[in-house]
Amino acid sequence: MAGYLRKTALSPAEVLAVAEDLIPDRIGLSQAKGTSHDATYTGAEGTVSLSAHRHGAYTEVVANTDRLGTSRLDYEIQKFLNQLPYEPFDHGGPGRGEPT
Repeated sequence: MAGYLRKTALSPAEVLAVAEDLIPDRIGLSQAKGTSHDATYTGAEGTVSLSAHRHGAYTEVVANTDRLGTSRLDYEIQKFLNQLPYEPFDHGGPGRGEPT
């Protein structure tokens, strides 16, 4: 039952494409449902719902999980969100000290 918010320069479609590339492999969740702005992933680690909506130059990405903020699922979702580029020419990626 934790929620996270991230602004990114990516479009909603790009955010959901990155999610589809990373979340199943990294966390072992499968996409249960999705639209052009939302996706829900479920699996043994729990459930995460992603929402991505464009507001001006940025897309607002909201991730809600059904686990506590200290779970592995929440840790991996926070890492996923941090990989989304904030500025248009930012490459995103792990922060300092994070393995690539």
